[in-house]
Amino acid sequence: MNPFSSNQPMLEMSNKGWTVVCCMLFGCIMMSLVGCDTQPEERRISKAEYQDKVAASWYGQLIGNMYGLSYEFKFLEEPGPDDFPYGYGPTLDQVRDLQGAFSDDDTDIEYMSLLQMEKHGPEPTYRELTAAWKYHIRDRIWAANRVALNLMHHGYFPPATGDSTMNARWFEIDPQLVNEIWSVTAPGMVDYAVQKTDWASRITNDSFGVQPAMFYAAMYAEAFFSRDIEHLIETGLSALGEEAHFSVVVREMIDLHRTYPDRWQDARKELRDRYYVRQPFNKHGWEPIDATLNGAAAILALLYGKGDIWRTLDLASAMGFDADNQAATMTGLLALSQGSAALPQELLFPLEEESWTMPFNDRYINITRYDLPDASISDMINRLAHQGEKVILLKGGRIELQDEEEIYVIPSGAAFTPPFEALPTAPVLAEVGQEASLQLYASSGASLERTTWDVLGTLPAGVTFKQGAFSGRFEAAGDVTVELIFRSGQDADTVSVNFLIRSPNMAGSASSILHNDTEPEADLERLRDGRLQDPAFVSVSRSIPFDQWYGYAWKQPVSISRVGFHNGFPDEEWGWLKNVQVEYLTAAGSWNTVDDLVIDPPMPAGDSKYLHRSFVGYDLRFQPVLSRGIRITGTAGGHPVDAPPRYGSIISEITVHSN
Repeated sequence: MNPFSSNQPMLEMSNKGWTVVCCMLFGCIMMSLVGCDTQPEERRISKAEYQDKVAASWYGQLIGNMYGLSYEFKFLEEPGPDDFPYGYGPTLDQVRDLQGAFSDDDTDIEYMSLLQMEKHGPEPTYRELTAAWKYHIRDRIWAANRVALNLMHHGYFPPATGDSTMNARWFEIDPQLVNEIWSVTAPGMVDYAVQKTDWASRITNDSFGVQPAMFYAAMYAEAFFSRDIEHLIETGLSALGEEAHFSVVVREMIDLHRTYPDRWQDARKELRDRYYVRQPFNKHGWEPIDATLNGAAAILALLYGKGDIWRTLDLASAMGFDADNQAATMTGLLALSQGSAALPQELLFPLEEESWTMPFNDRYINITRYDLPDASISDMINRLAHQGEKVILLKGGRIELQDEEEIYVIPSGAAFTPPFEALPTAPVLAEVGQEASLQLYASSGASLERTTWDVLGTLPAGVTFKQGAFSGRFEAAGDVTVELIFRSGQDADTVSVNFLIRSPNMAGSASSILHNDTEPEADLERLRDGRLQDPAFVSVSRSIPFDQWYGYAWKQPVSISRVGFHNGFPDEEWGWLKNVQVEYLTAAGSWNTVDDLVIDPPMPAGDSKYLHRSFVGYDLRFQPVLSRGIRITGTAGGHPVDAPPRYGSIISEITVHSN
């Protein structure tokens, strides 16, 4: 169906309801989501043209990112003025100071991914990408990306780090910032690019939160062979399928463009009214960085820009919201489709007073990531193109000579299968009598019948394991570590799962809840309502750090040897406890610190807001005490950047166990 020729039905796709981990043979499932019937079996592009388009794309992304940064979140309720061109704006001062382009989250994670492709091969694993995230990203990370990083530091791996049950910001813009690399290195391979982008996007996002990035991937991969905007959009629609959430949104944008062909502000107003609202699934996010909202803004900029790179860049900026993302992605797309000669010299050489001989002085300066080396832009382009060649050859393509020119022959229908691996998970906090339901992530190109799992050692009492899934009901308290080997042919991967099985929670039997502030009792009951996420108890916040404690008291002494502590979803810059200890009430009425406290997983050290996020549970175990009271003590946490500074804690649940 051609959405540009007639109105199409707008159907809503239901969420897939992903569990904490992804199912096996993920790539095979995703193949069914990509429409590829009309693609030619092979496509041909000269090596020189491919390299030029890679260069154009990377220059376009750099231009759009630095240009758009001056307008990021500047236009929210209303669009920017129709007074084009805008120009680079204040960010040009940073280009001048650094004498080159600089890193930002719209380009630096792609650079990290390039390094991983060079280190591990063109299809790095989740495990390898996780290690890179944990090493290179120390700050300047936001939204779903930040929650994913926090989960990584607590022992989780993708796709759990992006799953909606773990990452409360799964619907935000993050995949649209960081995944163009998977399609730039897959020229003409639309299926492969979309599937790989879907897989990579689940590091941070879930459900329809990954769809705009997949849509972009389809357009990017196809743009190596087409500069027709309508065709590129149709390619994206075909890739997602007509009932996909973002496909419905794209058709709405097409209809708005048709309704207001010369009035982009009117189309933008309707976009704002429909999607710049608090969505029911958005409990902890920020409306201007919604993936669907910004993806829709990108489509409007593309449609009204009519292929003019600079006008599209200005429109992406004027549409507003997280504007630098749309500016970077759409400028990169049009530059890729048209080639490097189409990029205006004024955008490539923005400083008239400098005598640069190459765009942006051929310098990419890292200002955002730990131990990420500065680079020559031209070298980065060559390295990206080299990885693209590797992908082509890996998927069955070849290089031919034609009139002494190297030609890539590309298998356009190639599919992406996630690399072989099995992944562990964070310690599993459980209770006697609780249902055991845990599916491990494992990926293999083989069919399910050709993969096996071997269990080394003993499973928890009452629990069974079959094809990567634990089931049953925990029958006995105790800590059990299960070693597993996942096999497919000659490949094998070993994982371990640590079950921390506690006795039934005694918090409900406590006669009172202890806290050193004066919030209403009804709010404190959230600490023992049995819900490990929302609603959470939100403490008072203050302008300086201060001591807090939370606990329970009983009328008669009880035996206690472990406490469960479940963090709520913090505010942007505060909302956790640090320097945590456990104290018990002595017979004399004083509070003593327990002996041999172990916290699993370890709590983040320091004050960094980039690590204190999400609904993470901790097991606090210690030498048994017989007491009428137990409490967790700590310092209200905060990492103030914006005034006024705030410190406080947000806690979902505190449980108490005898063993």
